[in-house]
Amino acid sequence: MGKQTRPARPTRKQKAEMKAWKLVPEDWLVEQDTPTEMILVSKDALKKKVIRRGA
Repeated sequence: MGKQTRPARPTRKQKAEMKAWKLVPEDWLVEQDTPTEMILVSKDALKKKVIRRGA
């Protein structure tokens, strides 16, 4: 199992990637960021969303 991390505010690059996926960066926190995926948690409903990168 991976190490559980506290969700953090997104960086400028992460915000740009969220906007490309038509998400509002102010509504999301970044739980985990790897080269293959970025796991987001919503601030309101605490729902998780995974953005896959690459192929």
